[in-house]
Amino acid sequence: MKQTRPAIGVGIIVSRPDGLILVGKRQNSHAPYWSIPGGHMELGESFEQAAIRELAEETGLRVSTLSVVGLTNNLHTWRQEGVHSISVILHASLHYHAEPRLLEPDKCTGWRWVDPRQLPEPHFEASRKGVAAYLKGLFYQPEENQP
Repeated sequence: MKQTRPAIGVGIIVSRPDGLILVGKRQNSHAPYWSIPGGHMELGESFEQAAIRELAEETGLRVSTLSVVGLTNNLHTWRQEGVHSISVILHASLHYHAEPRLLEPDKCTGWRWVDPRQLPEPHFEASRKGVAAYLKGLFYQPEENQP
């Protein structure tokens, strides 16, 4: 089915007290890219509800407090794959030791904690832009070639 409007998704930057964030190696959709956890919103969900659900479904991690830290308009993915999405990026701080579980092995080959300033490559556009916005304290940054 041909896409007629942008899809809306959420991405979750999960950070630990040592500053590392969680990323996973995607397969199937968005392969072979690394990305923060996330996915598409369902009808009637708030950004926070979608993020809590996606994080639990993918990693088993449970968070209760999230904040929206960024918005990405993923035009590179549109140009490369013909899929236009807008991603709401949320942040959750873990204040306890927890390791993610691989709960959707058909979508992700594994999770690891990384320095957000040294993201593994290749990295998914929405995740890369979302982490950059989080690090810079910018909510949104237009593409460089845009007016």
